[in-house]
Amino acid sequence: MAGTLLGLTIAFIGSGTMGGAIIHALVTKNEVAPEHIIASDLLPERREDLRNRYGVRVTADNAAAVSEADIVVISVKPQVLPEVMPELHGKIKPEALVFSIVAGMPIATIGKGLGHKAIVRTMPNTPAQIGEGMTVWTASPAVTEAQRAQAQAILQTMGLELYVTHEDALDMATAVSGTGPTYVFLLMEALVDAAVHMGFSRREARPIVIQTVLGSAKFAQQSDKHLAELRNMVTSPGGTSAEAIYQMEKGGMRTVLSKAVWAAYQKSRLLGQRAMEPPEAPLEVNGKG
Repeated sequence: MAGTLLGLTIAFIGSGTMGGAIIHALVTKNEVAPEHIIASDLLPERREDLRNRYGVRVTADNAAAVSEADIVVISVKPQVLPEVMPELHGKIKPEALVFSIVAGMPIATIGKGLGHKAIVRTMPNTPAQIGEGMTVWTASPAVTEAQRAQAQAILQTMGLELYVTHEDALDMATAVSGTGPTYVFLLMEALVDAAVHMGFSRREARPIVIQTVLGSAKFAQQSDKHLAELRNMVTSPGGTSAEAIYQMEKGGMRTVLSKAVWAAYQKSRLLGQRAMEPPEAPLEVNGKG
């Protein structure tokens, strides 16, 4: 999709970890010229870092950032969005595309808050920072085919992407792929600890575990076999894998993981609801607020 973003101006509202990762991908892969990127952020040191590192334009004024943008990337935390949207309401060009990576925030909420109709909602994950991410996304009916192609071009700089037609899938993706690296890192941490318990040093255990996980994932990616078949390939009757799996199943590993994913899904939905709730009024003490 080379050239899809050529000549377009992209404004980032919030240029922290994920916003910065997208800027890095767009610039280093020559998808967008640095002068066509405007990064808005409250932190002066972050603005300076982005300007020095990538040569992009920077500002602390969100409204100014979006005034000339063809694509507006909303990359703030869910709890910050209610503060940001009034600043931008009616300021985004009607023909522009709004590209949201705000976890748990429905398209309808963003559209109402911004006074805008063409919105893409995405759920990336942290491996996007190295171009190995997985992003699930969807779009409002007002998003044109050209704008969908623009969104897809941005997402493909960060790794794989999957378009879905039902917005609820974004909350599911938050629980599976968005939060997924947490589960993997915890598993890796536990494997390192187990290796150390047996006698490896942490310096030795870390690369052993990382390469095992990396190689297994690549093997699964390149195979058309069901994951259960791949597991059976290394599980000999009465062998070490069979004994290890027995202990994991006995400990309820599948059930615990399933409960964790479900809890993350519920939390994602709750974040979207809570972020738009009005702040609680201060308690009155002796008739005073």
